[in-house]
Amino acid sequence: MNQRTCAACDCELDQNSIKVKLGGKTVEVCCEECATALGEAEAARSSADTEK
Repeated sequence: MNQRTCAACDCELDQNSIKVKLGGKTVEVCCEECATALGEAEAARSSADTEK
């Protein structure tokens, strides 16, 4: 099954989608802004996990 919407904002993906690896899985986003937002969210989650 192909992903058809951005993993960050649910916008429809086109041929210019960007693949981002998060937690060992690859997701697709529609733009650099969404890629950055997901990367920051993953980093925050990772640092919170290490503080526990």
